[in-house]
Amino acid sequence: MTMLRGQRDPLDDFFRRTVSVDDVDKTVHVAGTGPAVILMPEMPGISPDVARFARWVRDAGFSVYLPSLFGVDGAYPLAEARETIVRRACVSAEFRAFAGGGTSPVVTWLRGLARLAHAERGGPGVGAIGLCFTGNFALTMALEPAVIAPVVNHPSLPLDDPGGLEISDEDAAAVAERVARDGLKVLAYRFDNDRWCTRQRFAAYRALLGDAFDGRVLKAETANTNPPPFFRDVVGCAHSVVTAHLVDQEGHPTMQARNEIIAFLAERLGTRPE
Repeated sequence: MTMLRGQRDPLDDFFRRTVSVDDVDKTVHVAGTGPAVILMPEMPGISPDVARFARWVRDAGFSVYLPSLFGVDGAYPLAEARETIVRRACVSAEFRAFAGGGTSPVVTWLRGLARLAHAERGGPGVGAIGLCFTGNFALTMALEPAVIAPVVNHPSLPLDDPGGLEISDEDAAAVAERVARDGLKVLAYRFDNDRWCTRQRFAAYRALLGDAFDGRVLKAETANTNPPPFFRDVVGCAHSVVTAHLVDQEGHPTMQARNEIIAFLAERLGTRPE
């Protein structure tokens, strides 16, 4: 599906369903066949660029589960979203946007979604891809045994601590234990000048996970120079490697990152990309 820049994505090639976990209902957009991958949206929501990435994962032979966590599904990211969506999420009880808050409670719901997706789609396990605001959720979701392929893309939380991780001490110890026990690998991406996902944050992941953390850094000058207004005016730097700042040209570093993520999922989940 080809979308014009600035156009809303109707998401009409996804099946829209309501998923209940522990009596909490959320909308999830589902598409594809094969092992399941939970793709969590970045701020300010399931944008056309997030949906494009979901379709690439789907077309590589996976079932994509795309939960609606904030914003308007399919909306083109405008700068006004800072006031209407970001601020609301930062004070929501579901998220821990600032240092000292620990693991966001919404991750418990996402772990339940991973269990459900694994039961529905089978295979050795489930992939989890976080983006920006949800970036670290892919790591904390790994406390669900079904999650075996976590991808942490440009994690921005906590917003007020460039070297911090959005995770409680208890969950951090449990994740480190699972890495050692199960040989879990964590793939991660950021741009080198990203002020929301810094060098210090990747160093904190490395300190927690050791060699299990595969943090890859792209040059900022390779980023798309014409992202949507939210990323141009609010984010203000190269940030979203496989969505808003991706350059859709064969052989481009951001496209190579996309290919590497799909290959990682294929290796861990047992499906070979086309």
